[in-house]
Amino acid sequence: PRPLAGQGLILLSVLAVAANLRGVIASVPPLTKEIASGLGLGSGWIGALTALPVLCMGAFAPLAHRAAIRSGAATPIAAGIAAISLGAALRGLGGHTSVYAGTFLAGVGIAIVGTLLPGLVKHLFPPERAGLVTGAYMLAMMGGAGVASAVSVPLAVALGSWSHSLALWALPAVAAFLLWLPLSRRIHHDAPSLEADDTPAAVRLPWRHPTAIIVTAFLALQSWQFYSSLAWLAPTYVDHGWSGERSGYLLSVFTATQMVAGFAGPALADRVRDRRLLLLPAAAAIVAGDLGVLAAPDSAPWLWATLLGVGQGASFAVGLVLLVSYAASTSASARLSAMGLGVSYVLAGFGPTVMGLVRDASGGFGSVWGGLALLVIVQIAAVARLRPDLEPVGHG
Repeated sequence: PRPLAGQGLILLSVLAVAANLRGVIASVPPLTKEIASGLGLGSGWIGALTALPVLCMGAFAPLAHRAAIRSGAATPIAAGIAAISLGAALRGLGGHTSVYAGTFLAGVGIAIVGTLLPGLVKHLFPPERAGLVTGAYMLAMMGGAGVASAVSVPLAVALGSWSHSLALWALPAVAAFLLWLPLSRRIHHDAPSLEADDTPAAVRLPWRHPTAIIVTAFLALQSWQFYSSLAWLAPTYVDHGWSGERSGYLLSVFTATQMVAGFAGPALADRVRDRRLLLLPAAAAIVAGDLGVLAAPDSAPWLWATLLGVGQGASFAVGLVLLVSYAASTSASARLSAMGLGVSYVLAGFGPTVMGLVRDASGGFGSVWGGLALLVIVQIAAVARLRPDLEPVGHG
């Protein structure tokens, strides 16, 4: 197919959209104390503000895929980014219903865009640029999360309200929508619907395949770790007397190191056949960070955040490589991805809420980080079974 004209503008639009996929989630943790006080919420309900978008990412991903089969990906992505902007704006009203309804609506938008945008990148850009664009997409996504976690508290102070700080993230979503909308018709023309592939074999998920089960288990454990850490790292240090602004900077370090590890992980995975050689050190970094926050939170907090970020970023990025390397074909990779990411996001969506309930029951955050450290042991057991000679999904 001929390359699209104006690829620079399309790349800018893709990156603008990607930058909005984590900001709605990452803007909440530095403000948990203010939100809890303003709405009279316990840790479980606060955790749900982080959990809701993640649950939506798992629950609505299959619907997004079906929509793309019928109408192409460009139009649903436009609807998704519109939902993110409306959801963020709705949270600005500050009431219980508006905050949770806005978070849910934004989560649906994130699910649609996050499911369809990576695949569309492969249609829009030539193969020799797909890796570079995908790396830029990941950097934009995590960069948006880092900015959101760093400036949420200063914005709340400047605007005089935590709800206004949350609502402000509607503006970059609107900007992305305005960039994307004029291009969506052209993109739709050059990357049409997937209706020709809408066959039972193309959509059936490998629920009983042993390799798919192991990969899905690993992704679920890793996602539970990541979203629980994202939700509770900043509140842990606020509980230790840190200001919300400083704890937001700590969360930005956690996010920034994920960006570096997430960019480096796939490059190293191309050179290492046995991906356990990458995943086991990543798990060791995570457990070291968990135990550091548990046992000596104030001795080296920036180091603990760095270890958590490096471990989580590498684990997630290499996990995405597994979705390709353990598939026998492109369609098998799509089915493995739908199963692995869908299940992992649904399960991980309960992570922040469950760990918040653990915190309330125990009276402190030590139980949260101790529980996450124990969970890494289960994750290591899953990694140990990821042998390079496992039967690929879709083989034969």
